[in-house]
Amino acid sequence: MIGFEVYRAWRASTLGAVTEAIEQRLILELMGELKGSSVLDVGCGDGALACAAASRGAQMSGVDPDPAMLDAARRRAEQAGVKMDFREGRIEQLPFADASFDVVTAVTVLCFVADARGAMREMARVLRPGGRLVLGELGRWSPWAAIRRLRGWLGAKTWKTARFRTAGELRALAEQAGLSVTAIRGAVFYPPLGLCGRLVAPLDPWLGRHTTMGAAFIALKATRPRDHGGREA
Repeated sequence: MIGFEVYRAWRASTLGAVTEAIEQRLILELMGELKGSSVLDVGCGDGALACAAASRGAQMSGVDPDPAMLDAARRRAEQAGVKMDFREGRIEQLPFADASFDVVTAVTVLCFVADARGAMREMARVLRPGGRLVLGELGRWSPWAAIRRLRGWLGAKTWKTARFRTAGELRALAEQAGLSVTAIRGAVFYPPLGLCGRLVAPLDPWLGRHTTMGAAFIALKATRPRDHGGREA
């Protein structure tokens, strides 16, 4: 997993700021109307997405395996003046009862999980019937993925075991968990260079609505059917 200091340095860079804004805007768009909704952010990190969702009226909860990240998330929430329930835990065994949330999100989490199928079933389990799952994952075919794979081969711990997926692979995981996929979008079509990011960013939403090929970030929205338990058959 990526540590707090790495996140902070990333967001402080030009490339990081542009990319983070594009990804968060897309995830929030797919989450839809949030006022009064119970929302869980799995792998919440330092709480950036959770605070953005709370500002739109969501009743937020977050779970993360890293105590340092949770401390940072609590500080962020306090500074934003919003109340949230942050808990230590892992995606493979979420510390919540069945059908607890209207919306569940997980951004760049599955790529670091060994049992992606089990993780998907867990997220489906805590979704209420009719609830929405929104995923953001690292795309398989992009310059970013190629560079990250190379870093992994050279020994970078963060990327050594990471798995990048196609839109089709993400769809299959969701459907195997009993969910119905309603949207798949691409984002971040530029190479990992700050100037390219600033130049291409205005075109990114248009590209993402038409293709996921070459996207460094792929977002998926799925729903839990009202007459299905959300588990793999």
